[in-house]
This record gives sequence, structure tokens and C-alpha cells, in this order.
Amino acid sequence: MAILEGSSRQGAAVSEELKVHWCSPLDSGQQKATEKYRTGELDFDGIVDFAQEADRLGVDSLLMGISYHMPDPLPMIGALVRETKNVKFILAYRPGLLSPTLFAQVVNTVSWMSDGRIALNLVAGISPAEQAYYGDFLAHDARYARSNEFLDILHRFWRGETPVSFKGEHYTIEDAQLGLGYKGGGRPFIYISGASGVAQQTAVDHGDCWLRYGDTPEGIAPVAESVLQRGGRVGIRMHVLARETRAEALADLAEMMRDPDEDHKEWVTNFVAASDSEAVKNSFRLADQANGDWLSPVLYSGAVAYRGGPALCVVGSYQEVAEYLHRYKAAGVSEFIFSGWPTRDEMRIFYTNVLPLIREHERAGRLG
Repeated sequence: MAILEGSSRQGAAVSEELKVHWCSPLDSGQQKATEKYRTGELDFDGIVDFAQEADRLGVDSLLMGISYHMPDPLPMIGALVRETKNVKFILAYRPGLLSPTLFAQVVNTVSWMSDGRIALNLVAGISPAEQAYYGDFLAHDARYARSNEFLDILHRFWRGETPVSFKGEHYTIEDAQLGLGYKGGGRPFIYISGASGVAQQTAVDHGDCWLRYGDTPEGIAPVAESVLQRGGRVGIRMHVLARETRAEALADLAEMMRDPDEDHKEWVTNFVAASDSEAVKNSFRLADQANGDWLSPVLYSGAVAYRGGPALCVVGSYQEVAEYLHRYKAAGVSEFIFSGWPTRDEMRIFYTNVLPLIREHERAGRLG
């Protein structure tokens, strides 16, 4: 479903502004990278306040993640779109949890509630154990095969086909009809997560942007090239820690990593050992290869052991972080989804002090 062909897509990625999104916390925001996840309660008032500040700051979109230890993102988005004006919401969801007909119906409904402020991040799944919690026992590649069928059906609905019938290995529907289409007659922007070849292919065939965990710009460039050549976009999910000076950034990083919760680290280690996700395992391989927890002078990997793949963190002064992130654009990256510790403070710092510098680099590049 890609929009542009390879060469024009690459040119657009360089000439257009980077899209910068943020990840909404599962509560009102953790303070340190090494803390346990806060579970067992939902600070929804805090999340509303967080989303409203993101709205004021001009955040493009907020990613609403999905996992067994988190509140379900669907009802939260339904409420948050009524509490905000402009920020969009990226709904992370897994094919297999809902039928494609019902899922399209839900997304279409939210598109009317929000004036189209919804995008999708479809995740095939990263843990066989967690999938089993929901009664899903498909192996890695079979989950992507199911995702392809799921997305094929969704696109038929959003193209306006009616009725929709489909007979596949994982889904069979007959003469399906939806009375409420997507607002405006379009469809949501679709991110496909994963680092495997089948994830890439699913992103190119059925999505708009291949979303993966971080690496250096030099590491991203060769894997991004094949997606760009086939007309797709490339996005990265990672963390950022920016301060006025590098010394301040390193001091805050040291404080963030002080007194780590080793029991939580062991839990993460066991989770990763049981995972069949190439994206998860690749992030830990990168962290293991790092030189003293640094993959580059500004890309820190020490938090991965406590937070998993998204925790590769760009660390430095405002200018250093802006310059480094701009290098990803030359590598073919057009979108970022960031987090921080504490994530609300970091969001405010980033959009106030770093994003304007990135825009300066982009303007200078176009003029040059």
C-alpha cells in the first residue's frame, strides 16, 4: 500500500521534515530507567494531563502501547481524543485479539470521535508466553502471515469494498458490511513493527512505515535501503536525554542509572530469553557489542538491560542530540517515536530545545 516508488520516496525522506512522536506512559511517568514497571493501578488523570501538555507542545502523535502489564489502549484513546484538540494517537494493537471486521469498526468509530486523529501500530507479538495469555499459540512467521490477512481485510473495508468476503488460513468472513466508514473516506496511517524480513515485507505490502528499534545511523542505513527502494518509510522507536550541556546530560544519565533494580533486570533477561522477536533480540545483541555501554559517543545502550529494545538512548547537549538525530534522516529515517526518563520532563525539554535545532538543520540542508 506504499504511496511513492523507491527513488521518489528517498528524495521525499530527505526533503520533508522529520516527524517526531512521543510514547505515552502507562501511568503519569516513571522517573528512572532502572525502575520496575508500575502496574496494578491506572493514573488516568495523569495520562490526560500528559496528553494535554503534548497537545500544547505540538507533539505530532502519542503512541499508546500494548502489553499484558499495561492498560488496554483502545478505551484510553477513546477518552483522550475528547480531552485534546490536535495531537494524534497511534494505537498499538495485535492482530488476533479482535476480528478484522470488529477492529475496522472500532477504528472507524474513533476516526469520527477524533476527526481522524488515529494511526495504527500493528505488532505481530514479541513473546510466545504473552501471546499464550490471550489464547494465541502461533509461531513468529505464522503471526505475520495472520497479520497480512488481517491487513488485507482492513484495506478492503477502507477502499470501500462492500460486502467483503475473505477465506484464508487464519480468517474467514462472509459478506461483511460496515455502516460507518472511516471519516473522510480514507484510512489511518499504518506502522508495522519488527526487525525480521517478514516484518519488513508486511510493512511494504500493507503499511506506510516500517517501525523498528534503534541503532546507529550507520547501522540503520543498509536495512532501511531495501524498504525505501520498495516505496516504504522508516521509523525508529528509541529514547532521548538532552540537556543544555553534555556534562549536565551525563550527570543526569548517571543519576538515572544509580541504584538499579537488579531483580527487574533479571525479569527482563528472562523475558528476552523466551522471546521470539528478532527486534527484541537484535537490541540486546547491539547492547552486548557496545563499548562501555556506548554504541557511539552519543548513543547509550546501558538502559536496554532494564527496559528492552526501545531504551537505546541518544544522550548529549541540545545541539549534539539535534545533530545526531539529523544524521538519521540522511540514513533514510523519516519518523521517530521517543520516550524519556522522566518522560514528561524529557518531552518538554525535547520539543522546546531540541526540535527547533533539528528544524534549523533541515532548513540549512534544503538551502544548501
